Amino acid sequence: MFGSTFGTMFKITTWGESHGKGLGVVVDGCPAGLSLTEEDIQVYLNRRKPGQSQYTTQRQESDRVEILSGVFEGKTTGTSISLIVYNQGQRSSDYGEIAAYYRPGHADLNFDTKYGFRDYRGGGRSSGRETIGRVAAGAIACKILNQLGISFSTYTLSIGPVTIDRSKFDDSFIRRNPLYMPDEDAAAKAAAYLDECMQEKNSAGGVIECVIHGVPAGVGDPVFEKLNANLGKAILSIGAVKGFELGDGFSVAAATGLSNNDGYHMGTDGKPEKITNHSGGITGGISDGCDIIFRAAVKPTPSIAASQQTVNRDGENITIQIKGRHDPVIVPRAVVVVEAMAALTVTDMLFASMTSQMEGIVEYFKHL
Repeated sequence: MFGSTFGTMFKITTWGESHGKGLGVVVDGCPAGLSLTEEDIQVYLNRRKPGQSQYTTQRQESDRVEILSGVFEGKTTGTSISLIVYNQGQRSSDYGEIAAYYRPGHADLNFDTKYGFRDYRGGGRSSGRETIGRVAAGAIACKILNQLGISFSTYTLSIGPVTIDRSKFDDSFIRRNPLYMPDEDAAAKAAAYLDECMQEKNSAGGVIECVIHGVPAGVGDPVFEKLNANLGKAILSIGAVKGFELGDGFSVAAATGLSNNDGYHMGTDGKPEKITNHSGGITGGISDGCDIIFRAAVKPTPSIAASQQTVNRDGENITIQIKGRHDPVIVPRAVVVVEAMAALTVTDMLFASMTSQMEGIVEYFKHL
């Protein structure tokens, strides 16, 4: 199977299935000398693990990470970093009857068509549990970026019809509510909406917003390796994500050049700076020094208990009700996945940009 590797300079390969022995990731390209412990990574995994509230699957998993290689005496060695999380709470019996039919909204039929068989226990490689490897690797990328002054603010912008009020934005509230919303009133309304969905044996979707602070100007290339193009690929590679927009996004279609262009003026440091940030921090595929702002649209959880129509492997039309433990909304647990994929992309492209100018290469060799 192709497609389990992401990145060029800072490269990751995820592996494992949701009902297999475990899942993990191999990280290549991490510099030697980075302080790294299992707890550094665990902090990120705890943000996506199940069973944290009534709005996540009640599958009980500790999702404890183990570092198998690439770290010695608390420092990265420059060699491949291998990470593993063992599965503990899988109940494959919940999926027994699924082997005979194709679940609406899932990759079951496509997987079967492509490979001629599928791991029906939770979706195998198509499961949302595959993101464990992404988040573990993203934690390492975030630690690298933090040392360079680059940080992330990632949160739930909306769930169903409920959108945050930006005038009530409270960054400190994001981690203090199970929906990861930065607006207490919106979080309460979203919770009530989710309660209604659950009573109807239904699910909800939403939008995640990510703001990346401190990315210097000059990251990305102007043609195929645009920073925004690679961010789009990274975010859209997350199974539940169905849309990606940068800056003003789709609203630019109704804008004019005059209202959408970001003007410039001379800053206090004597350098040109943007007056506005409609571009979302990336212009011409290259970071411009402003905050990078993007959004990801996440679909409703496809596994719902309400009746749905489908077909079985014998070609018969049937009605099903999916059993098992499923999230009524994917968005809160996907917040850290979006952040991880953004961090992996920025780290990879930042490393590639280090060789953009000859003087940078000369400066590097001076210190060898």
